[in-house]
Amino acid sequence: MLRITDARTGETVDAVRARRGLTRVEAHVERDDLSALRVLLVADVLARALELGGTPVVTVADPPAALRARAEALGIRRAEGERGGAGPALHVRVSAGQDPAVPEPPDADPAPDGARVEVAPVSGTADQALLRMILLATPRRQPLDLDAADLDGARETLGRWRKAVAGWATRPSRPVPEHVRQELRAAWEDDLDVPAVLEALRRVEHAEDIPDGARFETYAYADRLLGLELTRDIGTQW
Repeated sequence: MLRITDARTGETVDAVRARRGLTRVEAHVERDDLSALRVLLVADVLARALELGGTPVVTVADPPAALRARAEALGIRRAEGERGGAGPALHVRVSAGQDPAVPEPPDADPAPDGARVEVAPVSGTADQALLRMILLATPRRQPLDLDAADLDGARETLGRWRKAVAGWATRPSRPVPEHVRQELRAAWEDDLDVPAVLEALRRVEHAEDIPDGARFETYAYADRLLGLELTRDIGTQW
């Protein structure tokens, strides 16, 4: 079961209810900047993680038009819900970290049985094609300066993985090894630890006991969470 740190209390809480009731994930953004884009990305990945666990999700966001366009270019799915909709089983609000010197508005908290997820700010610039990878590789509560990030490393890893997946796709299919599936799920269900998911994929890439067909299925499965288009180059190089 996915558990997430509630920024209001610092405690880890369930992000789903018993009987898999609807979870409402609301991304709270007001400006068009990289920090707001990171908020939308975290909300998107949180919704993907819940869906992979079989939990029905409605995502809610009302970003400025320019930010919405940037989000869609980054592979962030468009929110389908509306603010003030019918009360769901659980409400998770994703927002930028609050400046302690600035009081929150009265309606800043979700419902009493909900949770608030904070996302640290982002500064600097980076190639749009690499931005999702770099953001996913950095813990969400860690401030990120893109000018100091390892852009070359991100570019090399993303390109290598897409090429490898295209090659593995030509091999006989094999199921995702159960211990790998459990490792991936344990990572993202532990406070949405996406960097740990990426580390697990690096181990799978070099594991001698995993056949190529199983590597392909593993990467395709993990990409349902990551949204990195790891299968994009299938059929283009062979």
